[in-house]
Order: sequence, then structure tokens, then C-alpha cells
Amino acid sequence: MSAIANRTISSLTEQWPFVCEWLDSYHFTYDPAQTLSDCIARTPDGYFRDIDRTRSGFVQELEQYIRDISAFLGEEDETVETVSLLPGHDKRGVPEGFSRIDWRAGEVIAIVGATGSGKSRLLADVEWCASGDTPTSRRVLINGRPLGRGEKGKRHIVAQLSQNMNFVIDATVLEFLSLHAGSLRREDPEGDARRAFEMANNLAGETFSADTPLTGLSGGQSRALMIADCAVLSDAPIVLIDEIENAGINRRKALAALTGENKIVLMATHDPVLALLADRRLVVCGGGISAVLEKSDAEKEALRFAEEMDARLMQMREALRSGLRLEATE
Repeated sequence: MSAIANRTISSLTEQWPFVCEWLDSYHFTYDPAQTLSDCIARTPDGYFRDIDRTRSGFVQELEQYIRDISAFLGEEDETVETVSLLPGHDKRGVPEGFSRIDWRAGEVIAIVGATGSGKSRLLADVEWCASGDTPTSRRVLINGRPLGRGEKGKRHIVAQLSQNMNFVIDATVLEFLSLHAGSLRREDPEGDARRAFEMANNLAGETFSADTPLTGLSGGQSRALMIADCAVLSDAPIVLIDEIENAGINRRKALAALTGENKIVLMATHDPVLALLADRRLVVCGGGISAVLEKSDAEKEALRFAEEMDARLMQMREALRSGLRLEATE
């Protein structure tokens, strides 16, 4: 018998509450104070014939169930410290000209290029942890190794923020966050939900209340909420942002919120402020990565200028919303 067979039923269900449901699904009679092996030994042979299992097979199936559910819930996931991208080829089949790109927790990577250049394809390769099985033949390594086919479906590696944020669920903001936190079996779901709500309001240009219906949020408020949800509640170590519209969101705060939770952030963008806020830029052309650029000292100064210009444009937007006339400023 295995190690779990020598443990009491109560200790198994305390560590893995879903074990109780599994045993009940087989109508297995047990005493919580006894070991699993003792309970099996006291079970008539006819029971195992009826369920078409041997005694050892019964234990093996329970072990596999524990592994599968634990993996699905993320309880057995190793900490993701690095994500590595190995080269593939562009749309013409020409090999990409880099050897390996490594990303680490807390790093922001911008993906830039013309519309149709392959930015979304690159994000999709990372999302699926590609292993040479996508149109680009790229490979993605997690902590230096590829994920197996089974792991790809079970591990919560990636969270994604798309251009469109449309809610259809009939719930308030706090109800939604509480449901998500509860589904992840967090130790303090209500506290985490409240922290995510407060972060979302800190990011949004216009604040909203905890009892605001999700369907009543503006586009900017919805995006702020989902960024906070990814930062605070999601266990996924990688966040992908695909050309998300940023009106109404404090972009610097949004990236700081994500990286402050040790997320690796990859974002496809046409926005010069976002591109310059990133630690590095991947330039995509013709379906392949044509350059990997580190942020230079000159670009740090360019970021300051871009943010000043962006702040002026924001002031003009607020003036328009308030019905004021616009005037040129120095």
C-alpha cells in the first residue's frame, strides 16, 4: 500500500477536502479515525467487484485523483522564476536572429510592430507555452524546461487582458471579486477581494463603488478592475496584454501593480508611453522578432517627455468632458 493508505481518512480530507467527495462518489463506507488501508481491509470483496476495482487499484485511482485536482488547483505548481523564448521563424520561414530571450519575475516586456506584424501570434505562443507546435515553431521554457502536454492544460501559467472587456455576469464589483477569490481557495478571500477593489479604484480615472454592477462599469473602469484582479487574485505568474486601450487608466500605476506582485508582463502596444515604461522591447516584423532592444538612457529622457505630453492630453480630455473650451498651452 502507498503512503496515503497508511494515513487516517480524517487527515486525508483535512489536507484535501475533495477526497471526501471522491469516496462518497463510490459510496465507500469509512471511519474517519481509521486509516484508509484499515477501511479497505474491512470492506467486503463484493464491494470491489461491484465497482470493478481491486483494492490496490482503488488506492492508485485515489492517488491519481489527488494529483490531478491538486495540479488543477495550482497546489503543486513550482514557482515560476524565469520564462525563456527560443527562436522560430517568420512568415517566410526565415529563422529569427536571436538565440534565447529570458524574462524574469517583475519584468515588463513591450512587443511593438505594425498592425499584422505578428504581435498577437507571439503572445499566443507564450500563452500556449509553445513547444515547436505553432506556426512560428517557437519554443517556450518555464524555469528552463518545456511544459508537458498535460501540464499545459492544468497549470495556471498565464492571465490575459484583451482589448475588449465586456461583462455579462449579473453581479456587483465586490461580489465578482469575492467569487473569484473564493474559487481560488485563498486564505482570506474577502480581504483579498477588498484589496483588489481598492487597487482598481486607484487605477481608474473615475472611481466606482463596491456595489456597482459590473455591467455599469465604463471601459476604463472595467480594465482597471481586471488589472487589479490579475495583480491581486490571479496566481498566474505571466500577464499578457494585447493592445489594450488605456484611456482612463493610470498606466504607470497599472504596470507597478502587476510587477509589484512579481508578475512577468508582456504587452503588445502602439503606445510610446507604455513601450518606454517597459524594461525591454521586442520588435516584430513579418511574423518574426527582428530586434530585442534594451531601454537606453536617452529613452529614459524620452519617457519623461512622453509622459508630460500625455498628461497635457489628459488635461484636454478632462476639459472636453467638462464642456470647457480648449486652449493651447506652453
